[in-house]
Amino acid sequence: MAGVRLENVSKHFGKLEVLHDINLSIEDGEFVVFVGPSGSGKSTLLRAIAGLENISSGRLLIDDVDVSNVDPSQRGVAMVFQSYALYPHMSVQDNMGFSLLISRAPKAERDDRTKAAAQILKIDHLLARTPGKLSGGQRQRVAIGRAIVREPKVFLLDEPLSNLDAALRVGMRAELAKLHRRLGATMIYVTHDQTEAMTLADKIVVIDKGAIQQIGAPIELYSNPVNLFVAQFLGSPCMNILNVTLIKKTNSTLVVTAPNVGEFTIAANGVGIGYGTALKLGFRPASVSISENSEGACAIVQVVERLGDQTICVCTLACGSDVTATMSGDWPIKPGADVCLAINQDRLHLFHAESCETIN
Repeated sequence: MAGVRLENVSKHFGKLEVLHDINLSIEDGEFVVFVGPSGSGKSTLLRAIAGLENISSGRLLIDDVDVSNVDPSQRGVAMVFQSYALYPHMSVQDNMGFSLLISRAPKAERDDRTKAAAQILKIDHLLARTPGKLSGGQRQRVAIGRAIVREPKVFLLDEPLSNLDAALRVGMRAELAKLHRRLGATMIYVTHDQTEAMTLADKIVVIDKGAIQQIGAPIELYSNPVNLFVAQFLGSPCMNILNVTLIKKTNSTLVVTAPNVGEFTIAANGVGIGYGTALKLGFRPASVSISENSEGACAIVQVVERLGDQTICVCTLACGSDVTATMSGDWPIKPGADVCLAINQDRLHLFHAESCETIN
């Protein structure tokens, strides 16, 4: 296995720059997830690592070897695509061993490596079938098995679960996590699904508009986002945001106010922020409690989503802003109810209104 390092990597399509000065180090054996919205550049970055896209500038190193201009077949990587890309006329065994056939590996070696990968993925009983006789999850396992038999330095996975139904995606996430632990392999995984990123990754790379927004462990990014984009992209339901104004500050705290909601005190230095400055206040739905007969900001329940062990409520404040709260699954509430919202002031985030960067 091997680490991957990108140094000032950029990618242009004509005059359009889709990757901007990417600097990233991936350690040997890490499971790293690139996450971001559609069109953010995450798949282009993965394809650049694979060699399917040429980089316009910068350096790409795998196992400390510069592979910026090396042919994809010589980089020691294996890619699992969203579309599976299996040969329909070939058996599972032939699909998985095709790369070994092309490299003229002996038949005995092809058979041994194919069967070993099939056993790891629990599809050894399917080796004689063709892709048309497999379920979506089984096809995805074959695609992953085809990568395993190559014994690559780095596994690259481009939204491999997006074609599966919800229940199967959950199961396959667990299988991928087990596979990573078993192989100890370096894996780079692309997804727009923040739940996949949070549950699978050792390290998350959040990408937007072709640039890295933040890198870190899942809980670090969730708890300490560097800007408003990361704060709202990670977490489900996403972070609530209120427009607020600074009214008071000390050396270590800022006091802001939201119209018809109240005052909030945040631990922050506030250097360079003047009184009356427009800011944005963020807080997670889990930090909101709802009651029908206590003090707090007045609101009207608009939407109630019952998810079994959890109820998600969307409420509209008097100022017109919507606030999402997560409650217990059996919590009795109906749309149209008048309620009071209390917000836990120990878990607040504050952002500049213009730059959207976090105020620490």
